[in-house]
Amino acid sequence: MTDVQTLSLVAGGLGLFLLGMGMMTDGLKQAAGPALHRILAGATRTRLHALGSGLLVTAMVQSSSAVTVAAIGFVNAGLLALGPALWVLFGANVGTSMTGWIVALVGLKFKVEALAMALVGLGALMRLTGEGRRSGAIGTALAGFGLLFMGIALLQQAFAVLASQISLPQGSGPLVVLAQLGIGLLMTVLMQSSSAAMAITLTAAQGGLIGLQGAAAVVIGANIGTTVTALLAAIGATPNARRAASAHVVFNLLTGVVALLLLPWLIGALGAAREVLGLSPDPATELALFHTTFNLIGVLLMWPLAERLTHWLQRRFRAREEDEARPQFLDDNVLAVPTLALDALTREVTRAGQVAVRMTRRALTGADVTTLKADHTIFLSLDTAIERFVERLRSASMSQVASARLADLLRIQRYHEAGAEQAEVAAALPLAGLADARLAAAAKAFVAAADASLVDRDRTQSTDLVRLEADLNAMEAGYEDLKAALLAAGADSRLALTDMERALRRISALRRAVQQLHKSRRRLSEGRAS
Repeated sequence: MTDVQTLSLVAGGLGLFLLGMGMMTDGLKQAAGPALHRILAGATRTRLHALGSGLLVTAMVQSSSAVTVAAIGFVNAGLLALGPALWVLFGANVGTSMTGWIVALVGLKFKVEALAMALVGLGALMRLTGEGRRSGAIGTALAGFGLLFMGIALLQQAFAVLASQISLPQGSGPLVVLAQLGIGLLMTVLMQSSSAAMAITLTAAQGGLIGLQGAAAVVIGANIGTTVTALLAAIGATPNARRAASAHVVFNLLTGVVALLLLPWLIGALGAAREVLGLSPDPATELALFHTTFNLIGVLLMWPLAERLTHWLQRRFRAREEDEARPQFLDDNVLAVPTLALDALTREVTRAGQVAVRMTRRALTGADVTTLKADHTIFLSLDTAIERFVERLRSASMSQVASARLADLLRIQRYHEAGAEQAEVAAALPLAGLADARLAAAAKAFVAAADASLVDRDRTQSTDLVRLEADLNAMEAGYEDLKAALLAAGADSRLALTDMERALRRISALRRAVQQLHKSRRRLSEGRAS
């Protein structure tokens, strides 16, 4: 066989393996359907449960990336805390070793070419006849399995020839081990698949192209190579995605360094373990066992470190919404002194009011519900924190004066809630059909008066209630003018009745939002909550 033919076999085998791996993963994900999400959504009870969920789902769909994306999605949606999510990711790392076992115990042990062709044919038939159904997804997975095995068979043929022509770095010297690590890392980065790197390494070791210890170093390099992919994927991603990528990097780097330091002893110990387990003595099986053990060592290393890592990650990669959504003044240490607790609560309620004002001002300028989503999330988070703090404060012994002050603060926060709710209502009712000059002028005047009143609400001295009342009256006059203009336009057919109704509901919601926010400021200004 010529060198060109051999290289063609390597390229073709690798291509078939990657294509099969992709089809198999896609098919398994579609076939698993909601089961994947149900398993991950329940991964909150214990570390072991989260770890097992990540391992199980990765083994089911043969894609740690799919598990990572799903886990990040659950964290972003508030369905999964960051701590359990990290254990799902660590379990996914262990689950990736399943690919090695498939290659070692099936792909390299049997003459799978005939079986592979049958799987491709059956899978293609199921996919064609069951498109859009679960059977079609299973067909895609079966065809993927077949292509994967065909790729392994081609790689075996190629490496059997290459073993007599070239030799990869052998030995245990520092430079040699570094070269072996580099090979594994480079393969993963270039192919964007540690599974493909693992398959090549197992096949090369089975064909005598590289020794067992050298192949183990390549496996470590391949695992470390996944950190490059994770770091690239984290660029411009959400804070939770960057935290997940950082956890992945920490896990693989720490595990890689420890496994590298223990490599000679690990190889010896795993040889003895293989005999006890009754596994065959071929290099591929020992490497699959090494890969699984290597990731389990990572889990053991992370066990005492995970909580501190979670806290460290939560303080990093923070988005504006996360920082603003965290209460700044509510501290359980002040609950024992109700006066101090009420001071802290006043400041936090004021912060929540500022967010409600911002939502209303954005709704006035035409922002839609999507634009208000971040501020709405911030407000809800602060509102929940305030509610929980009040529940704890109520259990303390308070004087009548303190109880009255707490009641005032609750009323003020209710005004803020109403203002935020009305801003959301207005944002969901965009104005349309206001091309008429009179309508446009009236709308502009109302928006300007309402916005100016909210600006003055935050800037005016607490004692200047006269100015605040004048602002509110100006907004009310603008509202009445715009309402009259809308009704007139609807009556003489200058404006469609549906557009008129929508516009009236919108300006009514905005007016109520401004009124509620002025009530909260007036309540604070009167000194009942200060």
